[in-house]
Amino acid sequence: MTGPWIPFSKPHRARNELAYVEQVLASGHTHGDGPFTEQATARLLEIVGARAGLLTGSGTHALELAAWLLDLGPGDEVIVPSFTFSTTAASIVATGATPVFVDVDPRTASIDVGAVEAAVNPRTRAVSVVHYGGVAPDMDRLAEVAHRTGIAIVEDDAHGLGATWKGRACGTFGVLAALSFHATKNVQCGEGGALLVNDPALLARAEILREKGTDRSRFLRGEVDKYTWVDRGSSYLLSELSAAVLAAQLEEFDTVQAARHSIWDRYAAALTPWAAAIGGDVMSPPAGAGHPAHVFYVLAPSRAARGDLLDHLRGVGIGATFHYMPLHSSAAGRRFGRTPFGCPVTEDISARMVRLPLWPDMTDADVDRVIAAVLAFTPARIP
Repeated sequence: MTGPWIPFSKPHRARNELAYVEQVLASGHTHGDGPFTEQATARLLEIVGARAGLLTGSGTHALELAAWLLDLGPGDEVIVPSFTFSTTAASIVATGATPVFVDVDPRTASIDVGAVEAAVNPRTRAVSVVHYGGVAPDMDRLAEVAHRTGIAIVEDDAHGLGATWKGRACGTFGVLAALSFHATKNVQCGEGGALLVNDPALLARAEILREKGTDRSRFLRGEVDKYTWVDRGSSYLLSELSAAVLAAQLEEFDTVQAARHSIWDRYAAALTPWAAAIGGDVMSPPAGAGHPAHVFYVLAPSRAARGDLLDHLRGVGIGATFHYMPLHSSAAGRRFGRTPFGCPVTEDISARMVRLPLWPDMTDADVDRVIAAVLAFTPARIP
């Protein structure tokens, strides 16, 4: 090791976090839907420009709510990318519906719109669009496919707060969109999420499903004199303690994003020539896809070179890492899902991807070390 360990990710500490948490503790309102939930939700909607949003205990909770709101059930299918986190598919399986795995586009690592179109059949109810690294696929083309075939778009926007497609915010294209505020995300509160509701007809029921199947939200607004059980649901509220941290984080969103983009831009400028020289590649979002600097990845020239690069970086104190294993070939994917045709791009990207450390409080010296360490690596055999 040539210096202190540089972790892959490190949560940002916002200036007002402790003060806001203390306010919550002093108030006695530590459960969900308090003033900091309201404050954080308002700021989130301001950033995204969505119609309405509900904070949840995790991004997984938001995906589960979306699946229930679509009334998915046995016999229904939802198209999902194979290159994504397990809960994108598991939230669908929980309803009895079937995730249908398709490939991703090599330019974005997000869902291949052509593969979506090919996979649509009479059982298809929706497509779950994962904006990998906050890089959207061609949302114009996807919207046309969805409109023509009558399927719903749900955005798994866990990476995408601040992302855009042709200037329009990701999270506003689907009838529903799920966000994550996990500790590894650009804005975080340890564990947390949000469901953006872009179809007003779904909002009232979303509140009920989120509040344990009751109309308690209407009761709190004074719309009914008592609340009762009216639908399915679960406990999907975010703790007010977590909402306080999130509110403080969202206050610094612009500052956090500027720092992350500065690091991302330095990686891209320094490592693009290196990747070309060794037969690899770097993350290169296409025109129209405005990314939020959530991740920066390189693609090694082979699976073996990826393993060697990870070993090399870890040996000099840098916490680089791989990412998703293909869902279509996983044990649960084979058991619960369906894969109508191969996913070779997913398999290739999964085998060669290395994600570099990227967090807003990295110093210039940290970034210099990461760049120097990557540039010092040459695979045993260049293709």
